[in-house]
Amino acid sequence: MKLFVLLPRIPYPLEKGDKLRAYNQVKQLAKHNEIVLCALNDDPQVDEQQAFQALQPYCASVNFIRITKPQILLGMTRAFFKGWPIQCGYFYNRKAAKKVDALIAKHHPDMLFGQLVRVAEYLRHKDLPKAIDYQDVFSYGIKRRRDIAGWIAQPVFNMEYQRLCRYEAQVFDDFDVKTIISEPDRDLIPHPKKREILIIPNGVDHDYFKPMEREKNYDLVFTGNMSYAPNVNAVEYLTHEIMPLVWETLPEAKLYIAGATPDPKVKHAASDRILVSGWLDDIRDAYAHSRVFIAPMRIGTGLQNKLLEAMSMGLPAITSPLANASLGAQPNEEILVGSNAEEMAQHIITLLTDKEKAERLAQAGFDFTNRVYDWGKATEILENAMEKQLNK
Repeated sequence: MKLFVLLPRIPYPLEKGDKLRAYNQVKQLAKHNEIVLCALNDDPQVDEQQAFQALQPYCASVNFIRITKPQILLGMTRAFFKGWPIQCGYFYNRKAAKKVDALIAKHHPDMLFGQLVRVAEYLRHKDLPKAIDYQDVFSYGIKRRRDIAGWIAQPVFNMEYQRLCRYEAQVFDDFDVKTIISEPDRDLIPHPKKREILIIPNGVDHDYFKPMEREKNYDLVFTGNMSYAPNVNAVEYLTHEIMPLVWETLPEAKLYIAGATPDPKVKHAASDRILVSGWLDDIRDAYAHSRVFIAPMRIGTGLQNKLLEAMSMGLPAITSPLANASLGAQPNEEILVGSNAEEMAQHIITLLTDKEKAERLAQAGFDFTNRVYDWGKATEILENAMEKQLNK
């Protein structure tokens, strides 16, 4: 197949979950197909040359379309009056649409593949076989943010939630193949035929994320893009509610918060017992220098790549019921799950004081991720669905 792949962001560097998923799916699809890649770029700080070099080995054509701040503002304004989700307006503008149309006309692809509903408007009316990766249920993610937002922001989040619900349902019928990251996410899509959506989980590069012998300088580590609202919320929960309970028993316990572009709230958490690193050239260093991994997610949707990476590197992991619903690990055997700050703190104390239990959990988690999460196997499901659609 010749696939035209449209992404809302350049999938490199891999500091965000959507970029990681896109990069690895392109890499796997390129093994048996010709890839024409088109990625929007709203970030002038991205090194497009470096990204091109990283993506070019897998693509017959690599194309970046810059979207400027004035275009973004105009797109969001139009979206407001059209009744679209504001985030779809953020990524859509007519000038970019003309470039997308020109690329499709030039390359004559067999199948169009868009990542996230943010790019659906570029593809949904094209008279070609089409696939869309919902990845996460954006509407429900916004709902969770609305539920914890202040009274001033709540009406804005509620409007976006309502618009996303409508839009996620509308674009369903425009695409031939629909995919999503997990069963819990699929069940939240507001469409009566949502069971038609294929579950395509993420994977993990087990050759890259593997156990490494390093000095353990930190007791606990949390990683991710630290400007992403669910991660910022998790940091606040961890530093304000969980760690004070841990320090009552283990006053010397040290926490490592590692990830790109830390929000001011994240930076403010830094102390003599909490390190906030910012961008790391190799995120494996954060895992390797830590004893226990924690992802205390309270909002957001989708599968947490950070959990896959940490468990693949042999760290015992702690998370919330929300995050484990997508992960699917066995509580108390492959992962520890805490429903509140007290349970999270107790799990941390247990793993830091019971070496034997920590080692058992780490091995079980390692076995689980290696058994269940593989980019090749996951992407094969997507590829087969596309081929089946073309052969109809």
